[in-house]
Amino acid sequence: MQDQRAEVLRIFNAGVAAADPYAAVLGALDQVPDPALIVAVGKAARLMAKAALERCVGVRCLVVTNYENAKPLDGAEVMAAGHPVPDQNGADAARAVIAALRAVNGPVLALISGGGSALLPAPAGRITLADKARVNELLLGSGLDIVAMNMIRQQLSDIKGGGFLRHAAPQHVTALILSDVIGDDLSAIASGPTVRPIGTAQDAVSVLRNAGLWGDLPQIVRGHLETADAPMPPPDATNILVGSNGKSVAAMKTAAGQAHVIARPIVGDVADAARLICNQAVVGTTIWGGETTVKLRGTGRGGRNQELALRIAQEAALRGWTQWTCLQGGSDGRDGPTDAAGGLVDQDTLDKIDDLEGLLANNDSYAALEKAGDLLMTEATGTNVADLGVMIRTG
Repeated sequence: MQDQRAEVLRIFNAGVAAADPYAAVLGALDQVPDPALIVAVGKAARLMAKAALERCVGVRCLVVTNYENAKPLDGAEVMAAGHPVPDQNGADAARAVIAALRAVNGPVLALISGGGSALLPAPAGRITLADKARVNELLLGSGLDIVAMNMIRQQLSDIKGGGFLRHAAPQHVTALILSDVIGDDLSAIASGPTVRPIGTAQDAVSVLRNAGLWGDLPQIVRGHLETADAPMPPPDATNILVGSNGKSVAAMKTAAGQAHVIARPIVGDVADAARLICNQAVVGTTIWGGETTVKLRGTGRGGRNQELALRIAQEAALRGWTQWTCLQGGSDGRDGPTDAAGGLVDQDTLDKIDDLEGLLANNDSYAALEKAGDLLMTEATGTNVADLGVMIRTG
């Protein structure tokens, strides 16, 4: 079984490599006019900026990324910020970006990747950073999908939902975008700083009410959403997709040789997703991509990939599978507020965990996988194209 574990990890790594931000940007620079300013935002910001600076020597470059990826970069001003919960460093970085956009005299190159929504908080109106952090905390535990969450975030921000373009006007913005959103809706990636917003404040109110979150929001946030005027449409920009979950899944299939690819991205609740994956898994190798959701009910540690890996292990046991190995991981190397990327489980995993149901009820998938020795630990990868999964089943 060690051979199978090594093989699923090799296939997963091929998917991560296909989302390499440096190569993706290098391959797209011929489509970009010479910029007067480069702004890179997201978990892949540093490597995307490194590629851009190979051609754009001497151009001012601001990089805003998560703490794990915030290493110095020659020619760039690298700013570290909080993810998934916004922090003061992120707010300070947003002010620096806005000031640079307002002062620029010439074209702007935006390098956008997943995580940018939390990393660059610019609260609208009288909303405070603490208010936004509270909203983000509620959204992350709500079970809402990433598009709904980002639609709400856009309504509370001075930079998301096209706000980036308004600050840069009249200068033209070209954005190279690495997608962490299933379906590659550009308005949802990093909450769409260079595209028109997904919805309106009224849409956000409706989603929040239906999700049962309205009463838990800070009063200032409810007041803002109820009274917000519709903003002027942002200027047009040139948005170019340079990497995505689908491209990484295709690379995994190539690496596997012969494999069955689950055609539709795996989304929705982790328990439902586990059943769907096992329903479609074949004898041999099965590959998938997507991004699931977890409804937070407890106080444990974990993330959607870790919990999905455990749910798959439960489903496989129910079906009597005896020889199988499954890896479920985040392409960014981080799953929820933990140092794990996901889980690498097999037919022996459940036997090593006491009180699995209790741990899952407390959303403590990290502790469960730690007991089994089945945490997927990759460290930060420097990219982010949502989640990837692979299973090898022989019996």
